[in-house]
Amino acid sequence: MSEPTKQEPTKAEETNNTAAADFTKYKTAADIVNNVMKKLVSLAVEGAKVIDLCVEGDKLIEQGTGAVYNKPVKGVKVSKGIAFPTCVSVNNAVAHFSPLESDPSSSQTLAKGDVVKLHLGAHIDGFAAVAAETVVVGASAQEPVTGRKADVIQAAWTAAEVAMRLVKVGNKNWQVTDAVSKVAAAFDCKPVEGMLSCEQAQNVIDGKKRIILNPSEAQKKEFETVTFAENEVWGIDILISSGEDGKARMEESRTTIYQKESTVTYQLKMKTSRAVFSEVQKKAGAFPFNIRCLEDEKRARLGLQEAVQHNLVKPYEVIFTPAGTFVAAFHFTIALLPGGPALITHPPVWYKPELVKSEKQLEDAELKELLTKPLRESKKSKKKAKAEGEEAKAEA
Repeated sequence: MSEPTKQEPTKAEETNNTAAADFTKYKTAADIVNNVMKKLVSLAVEGAKVIDLCVEGDKLIEQGTGAVYNKPVKGVKVSKGIAFPTCVSVNNAVAHFSPLESDPSSSQTLAKGDVVKLHLGAHIDGFAAVAAETVVVGASAQEPVTGRKADVIQAAWTAAEVAMRLVKVGNKNWQVTDAVSKVAAAFDCKPVEGMLSCEQAQNVIDGKKRIILNPSEAQKKEFETVTFAENEVWGIDILISSGEDGKARMEESRTTIYQKESTVTYQLKMKTSRAVFSEVQKKAGAFPFNIRCLEDEKRARLGLQEAVQHNLVKPYEVIFTPAGTFVAAFHFTIALLPGGPALITHPPVWYKPELVKSEKQLEDAELKELLTKPLRESKKSKKKAKAEGEEAKAEA
């Protein structure tokens, strides 16, 4: 009996199989991030030290990623670990706050009523899931968040829900920019100026296709219009301020998070710089890292200076909106699969409508309608829409 001929998979089948395997890695990373986020939310209590939360978050990401994908693939170990170091940014600190023991701000503790942004990411084989959410220390259904804190958190979460539904194949980045601004305005808030959301790929969390929030006039002119396409993965960062203009600036806080610039090459002159850069490549690869993960902090700071000067490494600066204002953030990772958009990261651990009571609400009819829609249409409703369209054509 002749052997049945084995059909070679087509290019499309190969692509789909690869995409499915990659999606599984994204989801595994997202599950780890969600477990760490649950733990951090439970630790974000009155009196907790910010640095302790940051250190614990990174430790838990390393443990979580260390427990999976341990079989070498074709003799090569699967890379995995932190895709974004744990940051705990409080009140008017926008993002990237993750102090070192030696920093004056390392003694900062959480107080009742603090608006706390938790931000972290994990990757498996370079496929990263990054998430951020906002919690208010000590709030409960009996003692919900009110006033400007409630306005800014509800604005950020509503904007995130709108953005999830607009990041879809065929839509453009400016649709997200404009909608987020509209949502923020309904709560008398502003998106933080110039904040970016980026397309992702393997070992890339800051791809060339981007969305900008609340751009300045100069940024509007320079910023490229892009269209969302099938099989893209995006990290969407929604940052909303209760301030008047959404502007943020650097203050005394020291930068601790950096990332290797993959597109720049330069031969470092100093021996220390070369040693530190080599350590960065080994420990973090293409992903952002905290100086804390390097062996010698003093040497690391010295070595990074030359690398930053020549754009080999970029800093994630800690920026602040004016004193007395609050910033709320939600970050999610989403994949534009052939069957429709799919959230890679989990919904927020802490946020629930009964915990946050703003007196303001979204009035825009179009956006309210958008929020009633599921992230992806079911096959039934797609068929129904197609049939209705064909009927309308026949009648015409």
